[in-house]
Amino acid sequence: MKRLSLIVLFLGITLLSQCRSEAEPEILLRASLLYNEDHTWYKAFIYFGELLEERSGGRMKLEVYPSEQLAKEMESIGLIQAEVIEMTIAGSLLSNWIEIATFCELPFLLQSYEEQEALINGPIGERIEKEMLEKTGLRPITYFVRGPRQLTSNRPIRHPDDLKGLILRVPNVSSFVTAWGAMGAKPTPMAFSEVFTSLQQGTIEALENPYSLILSAGFPEVQKYVNVTEHVMSWGYPIIGEKQFQKMPEDLKIIFLEAAEDMKTYEHKLFLESEAKVKAELRKKGMEFIDVDKEAFAKKCEKAIYESLSDDMKKVYQQIIDSKSSI
Repeated sequence: MKRLSLIVLFLGITLLSQCRSEAEPEILLRASLLYNEDHTWYKAFIYFGELLEERSGGRMKLEVYPSEQLAKEMESIGLIQAEVIEMTIAGSLLSNWIEIATFCELPFLLQSYEEQEALINGPIGERIEKEMLEKTGLRPITYFVRGPRQLTSNRPIRHPDDLKGLILRVPNVSSFVTAWGAMGAKPTPMAFSEVFTSLQQGTIEALENPYSLILSAGFPEVQKYVNVTEHVMSWGYPIIGEKQFQKMPEDLKIIFLEAAEDMKTYEHKLFLESEAKVKAELRKKGMEFIDVDKEAFAKKCEKAIYESLSDDMKKVYQQIIDSKSSI
């Protein structure tokens, strides 16, 4: 069934490609994103495409498909590995392939941007990138940070006891399922493109995302409360298939990687400019912010998260805890 789905997606993408009337570039890149056109990560990819086309003199072109138009998040990774498309953004979802990617979004592990940057740029971040390339065939070209993930719902959630029975959408990441299950909710993995309709229909009752995604996805229309859990300091890697990257001429590889770093700088600027504005806009749209007992949430799931890790990942977890004391 999975193979059949990939074949159907391949045929759809082929038809899209055949619809282009303009001259083909030497290198055509297609990026599948779950984010819509209002999100900073989408805007950063558009900027990246402009840089590639300009600096390569038209030899490179990037087509960006937002809102899971091309494929769902998990499917996008499979399509890159199958060389059907070239790019996406991924983080903890890669823990389905490499355990170490769990630390991209492990609940209640990091409490500040300083701790986050230290992890990304330290030995554990290096290991994540190395295993991504060697074990999945995906090359991270830079990284994007984002604001802490918050819980949204239609009833106030101040304490883990308030979570009992709450049907909560989570991404297909095992640590999220473990953490929210331990805290009393009913975590339900679901493709992002299905979330809005599921909230309208009552299939799910809550979800958790950074402020920017809560706003850009229109969730104030179907969610009343932002419960300020700040349970995850997360980041994502813009990635390209290694096979696709190696097919580029050497001069285009250099242009590609340099443009990726400029994309990171541009995205970070957008992020800093938008974060405060986004919170104000959420309030303007009627969302109420709820202070929560963060310590109670963290304590409720800490043991379950640790015990869900393999022996190797438990060692990495302890490394992170030890290193935080020096930050």
